[in-house]
Amino acid sequence: MMKSKIKITNSRRGPAVIDIEGMIGVPEEWQFDEPAQRVATFDKFQKTLAAIGKIRAGEVLVNIRSTGGDVRDALLIYDALRELDANITTHCYGYVASAATIIAQAASPGGRKISSNALYLIHNSVAGCEGNAIDHRQSEELLTRTDQRLAAIYAEHSGREVQEFLDLMAENNGTGRWLSPAEALEAGLVDCICEPVGPPTNAVDGDVLRWQQDAELDKLRHRIVALESENKQLKARPTQTRITEDPPPTECRRSANEIAYRRDVENFL
Repeated sequence: MMKSKIKITNSRRGPAVIDIEGMIGVPEEWQFDEPAQRVATFDKFQKTLAAIGKIRAGEVLVNIRSTGGDVRDALLIYDALRELDANITTHCYGYVASAATIIAQAASPGGRKISSNALYLIHNSVAGCEGNAIDHRQSEELLTRTDQRLAAIYAEHSGREVQEFLDLMAENNGTGRWLSPAEALEAGLVDCICEPVGPPTNAVDGDVLRWQQDAELDKLRHRIVALESENKQLKARPTQTRITEDPPPTECRRSANEIAYRRDVENFL
């Protein structure tokens, strides 16, 4: 299992960046074994969101690389993001699935982005159940209501019917289907597909400036190399010789041919 991780980087001049990786929350059976690992659950997330609120960030970028986790924690994170007074952009990378797709819906209108190399999955909710028939019926009811709630969130942000998403989640016996970026866009789960280019996701302030400067320097280096190659080609000319200029064997001087050849070599060096 990839450990859950939420990292928030505040920028004075740029957007606040939130990186969400690994599992969302921790399954109940693990919560008391390693409580220190519960870094992606709402308790710690709420503290970091409070820090964003203090700087009054007008822009928030949420990078998501997660195959899901606890839907309850995901819903709490979704609500916390929606309450921010900011323009929110969510950007999905790699595998984004299950509960992580709920957080991805927290973007402002038009702000749900996905990398062109990512894969996206929504499916019916899953839970373990022990007990008698009554317990199982109650669990079934909760799962059904959860599916309806999740489908309603997808529908709200896409402007489509809830049933469309219930049908998509129910494919393959409820395990859903991995969608390409184009399929996720067609399904209304994202707003646009982005090429995976640009500075590191957690680069802000000076890091972004340095990345931009390095990119410009690389362009200049390539241009210099191209110009040098063009210059060498311009200097290179066909050898101009005359047969009658070759000296007799007894003379110790360079012939016009030898001089021309040497100049050609120098031009190509």
